[in-house]
Amino acid sequence: MSKAKSSRDRRINPAGVTRVTRSSIITTQDSQRTKPADSGLVDDLSLMSVSEQQALLAREGKSYQSPSTKSVLSSASGSSVPREALGTIGRLMKLGRVRNIVVVAGAGISTASGIPDFRTPGTGLYANLAKYDIPYPEAIFNIDYFSDNPHPFFSLAKELYPGHHRPNYVHYFIRMLHQKGLLLRMYTQNIDGLEKLCGIPDDKLVEAHGSFATAACHLCYTPYPAEEAKQAIMNGNVPICTFCAGAVKPNVVFFGEDLPEKYFQHAEDFPKADLLMIMGTSLKIEPFASLINTVKSTVPRLLLNRDAVGPFERRPLRRGDYMELGDLSDSVRKLAEILGWHTEIQDLMNSHENGVCCSYTDPSSSSGENSDSSETDSMH
Repeated sequence: MSKAKSSRDRRINPAGVTRVTRSSIITTQDSQRTKPADSGLVDDLSLMSVSEQQALLAREGKSYQSPSTKSVLSSASGSSVPREALGTIGRLMKLGRVRNIVVVAGAGISTASGIPDFRTPGTGLYANLAKYDIPYPEAIFNIDYFSDNPHPFFSLAKELYPGHHRPNYVHYFIRMLHQKGLLLRMYTQNIDGLEKLCGIPDDKLVEAHGSFATAACHLCYTPYPAEEAKQAIMNGNVPICTFCAGAVKPNVVFFGEDLPEKYFQHAEDFPKADLLMIMGTSLKIEPFASLINTVKSTVPRLLLNRDAVGPFERRPLRRGDYMELGDLSDSVRKLAEILGWHTEIQDLMNSHENGVCCSYTDPSSSSGENSDSSETDSMH
């Protein structure tokens, strides 16, 4: 084998949980109990925002209220931070003070494409696996269980393979970041392939939990033609390794497997970021959740989510932290309108989708973009 079994104690599963030991997992909430809150520094964004707001309010005879205070008051009243967060970040981007944006994304960016998340009670994937006759939901993504019985996963894989859903407005907003020369990298927990499908280049994308694009033997890791593996699975067969006769599977990260090597590129990317955008994720799954804490303390972080999560649940917010809560597609569209990109994104989306759909002949594909959910659980 090319990978040592002794590294299992630090492997991650497709549900996104790093197995520190066989009996323990680490969540963001656990780590927060032992880490002091980041005191933060007065960054360029905050300085700009404060001075502009102070000047404006002084002219109107009103007192200044900090963004952090506004966030607390707004959350306490049950509403998201209104347009201050999007307005401030949008102004920073329009002034050209952001050139290296890192995007961190979870399942919430794909639910508008009709793809369920994994953990929502009743509708999530794990709540609908009874037909596969498995001992517990996560077993379907457990590498040891797969070794004994690969059939449940292969039955599910027929539904998970890319080709049944289309990218939505959020995906194309991220692609527009790239086209504007602002996207340093996107880190996604999703395995649906919609980021690539909308045109985000491979060198700008880190699929932290793998993908269906390649396949290999789960025992000896010998590569296997991905299309041949897919055809076998779709026909109800188990693709077999020609080297060791082990079962072949798509390179989606299972419980007990290593993260892709590309994931560790974060050690170089996050220190370079001058803006972090966090979209559609619960920020409860490690080590992915801790990535957002590796940007410099002076770097603004924008959360676009259904709920406040991770460090954005703290009061007061760290200086430079901003959030817009509610439907993710709506929030992204508002930001695009502030930036003056909305029409461009719509045109890009229409032209790309029409071109792709016209050349795509799989009769089982559908747009699936009627869902307006912005579920924040991670795809894994």
